[in-house]
Amino acid sequence: MLKAFRNHLENQFPNLKKSLSILAISGGVDSMVLAHLLHALKYPVILAHCNFKLRGVESDKDALFIEKLGKKLNNRVFIQNFDTLFFASDHKISTQMAARELRYPWFEELRQDQDAQYILTAHHANDALETFLINLSRGSGIDGLQGIPEQNGPILRPLLPFSREQIADYAEKNNIQWREDASNNTDHYLRNHFRHHAVPELLKAAPNLLNAFSTSLKHLQSSSALVEDYISFIYPKVVTQTFDGFRLNIEQLKQLPHTAAVLYELLKNFGFTAWDDIYELLNAQSGKIVSSSTHRLVKDRDFLLLTLLQNQKTPPVLVHEDDNMLNLDEFVLRMEYVEKADDFDPKSAVFDVEQLNFPLTVRNWEEGDYFYPFGMQGKKKLSKYFKDEKFSILDKEKTKVLCNGNEIIWVMGHRSDERYRVPEGSKKLLKFTVSRT
Repeated sequence: MLKAFRNHLENQFPNLKKSLSILAISGGVDSMVLAHLLHALKYPVILAHCNFKLRGVESDKDALFIEKLGKKLNNRVFIQNFDTLFFASDHKISTQMAARELRYPWFEELRQDQDAQYILTAHHANDALETFLINLSRGSGIDGLQGIPEQNGPILRPLLPFSREQIADYAEKNNIQWREDASNNTDHYLRNHFRHHAVPELLKAAPNLLNAFSTSLKHLQSSSALVEDYISFIYPKVVTQTFDGFRLNIEQLKQLPHTAAVLYELLKNFGFTAWDDIYELLNAQSGKIVSSSTHRLVKDRDFLLLTLLQNQKTPPVLVHEDDNMLNLDEFVLRMEYVEKADDFDPKSAVFDVEQLNFPLTVRNWEEGDYFYPFGMQGKKKLSKYFKDEKFSILDKEKTKVLCNGNEIIWVMGHRSDERYRVPEGSKKLLKFTVSRT
């Protein structure tokens, strides 16, 4: 195995021997074999061990075991203790997910602190097959069916071509000691159930399964690359980036073959799971929303609007006469005294100071609000004004109003109020201007 491992590294990762790497080591047979293989080939590594404090004294013994290994192999050792159960409870996630979210950021932090180039993990061919089966059981798309990537940024998995059987055989022949995690022997986790039952039966029925699976993964990766090329080709035809996020053209989407698949590829990285609801948005009424934990998708006339999920309601802000500039979420409000009112500009409004009772108020618009649009007779509800001006849903949400007492004097960035038209002979004028931050 040593010769095959060396050839694999030289072919796939020729720069690895020239660079310092962080080796994620648990003390189990897989990571222990990887540590010994790298030591035998004189690859420079630092050992990084996470003590998740999940098995009491046994977890502490694992850490001591790695410290002794570092002395034996003459490798520096870094050990990080985590309160994994607290983290899982605090973030309302599983223990396995908590361990993952704790270890990888620490590995990356250590990599940067030690000026290392790569992070090495001991995932192997059986791990890739188990991951494939797990994702298959959850209805994954083509990305999830590619198993575990050999490289993901600075993370490398040099044992991926080798089976669990090959690794265990190498450990036995070379008298490599390791620590056994008792939790690996239970079927509590889905991965363990596949590992102990499904995979052995599959390998019994098809002894060449891992090799065939490796070939299948290469075909899936090629298909995935083809899909990515197609999405890159159609992307500019259907997607426009806006200040707030992205806008997807519904008519253009409907003209494409396999519209649902295209939507999935465009939106899969934004945390959505309710795909049937997303597909139905294409024919839904304006205003319907589908949300993920981080983003939302809004049907707005001829477009789907993709934005970050955030609280749109913000508290009112007071505006004093001596203010020069105020930050208002994504806007900046600037104030300056002028000698006369400029030509009409929706981004600014000029008022006679004598008509204003400071402090003024900037707030979100509310249902029932009305004003007297500049240049028009009579009042109009803001909801009707937005409809007539064809505001998008996002435009309406982000619109703020400047108020003098209870009266709206400016729909900011759009239209001032006729009641506050600057009268002839005004001597003290204050100009308000909004701009994006």
